[in-house]
Amino acid sequence: MERETASASPDRAVAPTLHLSMVVPGTLLDRAGEQLGRVDDLIVRLDDRGYPPISGLRVRLAERELFVPADHIAALEFGQVRLAGEHLHMRRFERRPGEVLLRKDVLDRQLINVDGARLVRANDIELAQVDGVWRVIGVDTTLKGALRRLLPRRFGARITTEQFLDWASVEPFVGHVPTLRLRVPHPKLATLHPAQIADLVEAASHSEGEEIIEAVGSDRELEADVFEELDPQHQVEFLHERSDAEAAQVLATMEPDDAADLLDDLDDERRQAVLELLPHVQRRKLRVLLGHDPATAGGLMSPDFLALSAETTVGAALDRVRAAQCPDEALGAVFALDGEGHLSGTASLPALLREPSEKRLVDVAQPVAAQLDVEADFEEVARVMADFNLMVAPVVDEAGRPVGVVTVDDVLEVMLPTGWRRRFGLLGSE
Repeated sequence: MERETASASPDRAVAPTLHLSMVVPGTLLDRAGEQLGRVDDLIVRLDDRGYPPISGLRVRLAERELFVPADHIAALEFGQVRLAGEHLHMRRFERRPGEVLLRKDVLDRQLINVDGARLVRANDIELAQVDGVWRVIGVDTTLKGALRRLLPRRFGARITTEQFLDWASVEPFVGHVPTLRLRVPHPKLATLHPAQIADLVEAASHSEGEEIIEAVGSDRELEADVFEELDPQHQVEFLHERSDAEAAQVLATMEPDDAADLLDDLDDERRQAVLELLPHVQRRKLRVLLGHDPATAGGLMSPDFLALSAETTVGAALDRVRAAQCPDEALGAVFALDGEGHLSGTASLPALLREPSEKRLVDVAQPVAAQLDVEADFEEVARVMADFNLMVAPVVDEAGRPVGVVTVDDVLEVMLPTGWRRRFGLLGSE
């Protein structure tokens, strides 16, 4: 069960909570207590300003579906809603942009618990009157909430929930709502690690996963990072629904080795079409990687690494590290090259930081402990990296010149079983 965030939540002592299931469906009463019709749902408008206020009711009077604005509500009570005022202004119900029906669109559906980076189900929705305004303040994700709705209302009312998930940590799926999509730029999801977002995508239904991908799509780098973390099946699935140009846009932002793996999973015709739309430098790198068996060092390697002349000073080498566009993990070592472009040594980043800036790489680099041939199979790659305790291993071509690096995360990704990121409890009740 999720703990409440007291600093973010409305004061419960001042604002006692009310379960949505105890209000709707319910009876609509006028000011005098006479029955007018039935309350089918409560309406809120979602935004990023905190706890959504109730903006109105969807009611049914004499087989007509009408909208009652929130300022007509006198009280939300057990099984009924009382209206205020002598005169009522109702109009035919129509969805307006940004509006969500709590019972129809949110209740009993999955949501994203951003704080816990997991999917949960809204078994009930918690309401409270704060400063005279009824607001959604939380979601009951417990089995108690589901049981409360299954029982007759007079018995369900006896099932209380002391704690529930604060709405401040929730993102609802609303792709099924005609007038609304998941909020963008979506700052809550942006606080998660790309691997956590990928976990959510893989655990969600296809439409929900697509909604998450679209929500982070305004940040191209984050979108690419999420694609890199997805398993191959989901990568192909979501890329399949994009145009060749859109697919190329995603692949161009991904790391070359991950992009090559994804391209390799596409059929030949589409692979070529997407490749032709990539920037020249990226296309050239991917063609090289695609020319190797994915299970070899050449197929596993990243072509982005830092190799400098052995005569380069330590200060100049560190400047190159700062300016490099390589993945962080590939910058754990700087490789020194002799006059013919062959590896002459390697210097770890910590070693460079400890040396005077005027020293040369040739003076501080250690002999290369091991290097991998592009055709080395995965077992050889794993053995060499384990035997020599390497975080980064250079890959050389037939002439002995470095063409890429294999990092320890590349090896782990192959060694760990499919679905290794799936954490226990990613789905289900709190």
